[in-house]
Amino acid sequence: MGVRVLLIGDIVGRPGRQIVERLLPMLRRQERLDLVVANAENAAGGSGLTPAIYAQLRQAGVDVITLGDHAYRRRELLPLLEQTDRIVRPANYPPEAPGRSWTVVETAEGIPVAIFTLLGRIFMPPVDCPLRAADRVLAELPTQVRVILVDVHAEATSDKQLLARHLDGRVSAVLGTHTHVPTADETILPGGTAFQCDVGMTGPHDSIIGRRIDRVLETVRTQRPTHFEVASQDVRLQGTIVEVDPDTGRTTAIRPLRISEADIPLSVVPLAAHPDAVHSETADSEKENS
Repeated sequence: MGVRVLLIGDIVGRPGRQIVERLLPMLRRQERLDLVVANAENAAGGSGLTPAIYAQLRQAGVDVITLGDHAYRRRELLPLLEQTDRIVRPANYPPEAPGRSWTVVETAEGIPVAIFTLLGRIFMPPVDCPLRAADRVLAELPTQVRVILVDVHAEATSDKQLLARHLDGRVSAVLGTHTHVPTADETILPGGTAFQCDVGMTGPHDSIIGRRIDRVLETVRTQRPTHFEVASQDVRLQGTIVEVDPDTGRTTAIRPLRISEADIPLSVVPLAAHPDAVHSETADSEKENS
């Protein structure tokens, strides 16, 4: 059986944190997840991450947290970034930037999994080239690491697609975050790398990407600045599960995960047998010939 990894899409505010705390322990059991990664750069009031919220998410069952363009929004997080190996900031930030550009953690079975995140460059703050940063990280990773997950935190789909094609066959998955809108393009590229432009948002969906609709409308209509408070209704957990062959690092199946607070989880369905899963044709043909 492969390594099953879930990337949870941008956790927004208290509603996003609460649904993770409520559902993740059950999801870990039902989906037989070996590792859970979450983008949590919007977990504190919709912008940033604090040490206390980091501890809450770890307690809920998140193994590694990725950050994005709001990585340093909360100054109290900076000391923790230097201490823990369970948070990664964008790898294409300057070398002097606080925090780790990649990490490797082991599953309960002792399989090492590498995680790193990259910022896109279209409609985003100026950063180094994500392609070159990815090449650097891959050169730094221990040679025995085969399972590699990349969170590409970017606005433009072209940024994400280019990075996925650049890394096809060299990492297990390139999964997008930042836009808070899940895309329907999950696939496995020819080299065995899973790809999806955006895995979605974990938080209130009766909103403008997590914020109160009335506040956003007021600012857009009048140009008067308002506080974009986090919304509260229609809370959902969104993300994507990939199943990776630990020997080759190739993904054999990918499936989006989208659950509302009111949903009752179904009994366990193996990812490879799930009707919504996208499978690797190469992996299927190898299995048939074995």
